[in-house]
Amino acid sequence: MSYETIHPGEASPRLDEADYCYIDVRSVPEYEAGHVPGAYNIPLLHMTPAGMQPNEGFVEAMERHFEKDAKLILGCKIGGRSGRACELLAGMGYSKLVNMDGGFSGRYDEAGELLVEGWAGRGLPVTTTPESGRTWSELGG
Repeated sequence: MSYETIHPGEASPRLDEADYCYIDVRSVPEYEAGHVPGAYNIPLLHMTPAGMQPNEGFVEAMERHFEKDAKLILGCKIGGRSGRACELLAGMGYSKLVNMDGGFSGRYDEAGELLVEGWAGRGLPVTTTPESGRTWSELGG
């Protein structure tokens, strides 16, 4: 595997360091409902009436805004989409990728038992106010 996987409790202190960026790969409505402060919203998939569909602008937006050696923490709802995004980006030459397992909402097993507590469930900071230049409409949408 060419990326690291950590939980939200490990991601939070890294984001306090100036050289880490948080990329929220959830859809625009998910991001707008609440996100990690300072997050960049670059959805891997978009919500459509037909269900989740690939975001054709994902790769271009990542290449336009982030160098291949940028320290990036990727997160989504539970950790699946961000893991796929890490695999895609690693294949493109990005070298300092971190997947946030548990994502924003937490990862559960099939019986509904919490496996990994998410960012929000840990009481970490959440905002609904996007910072200028970090929304999908500004970054590539």
